[in-house]
Amino acid sequence: MSEISYIQRPNRPLHVYAFGYIAFLYIPVLFLPLFSFNDSIYFAFPIEEFTTEWYRQMFEHQAMHAALANSLKVGAVASVLATVLGVFGAKAVTRYRIPGKKSLIFVIMLPLVVPGILLGVALLLMLSRLGITLSLYTVTMGHVLICTPFAMATLIPRFEGFDRAMEEASADLGANAWSTFWRVTLPMVLPGVVASLLLCFTISFDEFIIAFMLTGTDPTLPIFMYSQLRFPARLPPTVALGSIIIFVSFVVLCFSLWLRRYGVEESASDGVRP
Repeated sequence: MSEISYIQRPNRPLHVYAFGYIAFLYIPVLFLPLFSFNDSIYFAFPIEEFTTEWYRQMFEHQAMHAALANSLKVGAVASVLATVLGVFGAKAVTRYRIPGKKSLIFVIMLPLVVPGILLGVALLLMLSRLGITLSLYTVTMGHVLICTPFAMATLIPRFEGFDRAMEEASADLGANAWSTFWRVTLPMVLPGVVASLLLCFTISFDEFIIAFMLTGTDPTLPIFMYSQLRFPARLPPTVALGSIIIFVSFVVLCFSLWLRRYGVEESASDGVRP
């Protein structure tokens, strides 16, 4: 009994460390929305006056609209392709006995630990040797590479979280493997598929290093924002744009994480019920 109470005792130093770590990460980010309403091109306290002028200028910037459209196109295609690869990859590693499966998963997850600058340089050298012109297509290829591990990490728990007897029952009723996948497996893992799409889209939409290496004449939104930082007068509208991106990314990621866990806890608890 004493051991249980000892384990459940709150660890105040750990709580202080966690709070300080979170504050160190996110408090500087919160200054962006604050200064986006400041009536000054300089970021300094005290704040002069409240204004929404920077948001108006941001929405009237035609180059920003073009960059936003490029990011939406790349993010949509990359998220779909990465999720498709993630679905079949997660099904393969959870349903079949594959020689060297652990090594295969390690290779697929490798882009998570390799620095983005190294991936960007490697892809740039490879595309140059192949004579492929840099464009939004090459950016999409790079984003599929870095998004596929996230799709796999999102979908593997979904494939492991539902009863395989459902697939076996479908096979016993005469359905082939493809019909079982479309009618049984895919509906069961659909929350994970949607979560993977949202997560991969957010990662692709916000990614800068690989896009910077592989883009051609059509910049994505992060590259456009980087180009605006060289001009002090264009900095406030860029900060306003960054504030909107932070808010939308936060909402999408929270919804994606909720979808990723949706039904997994219920399935696990049903499995342990007597």
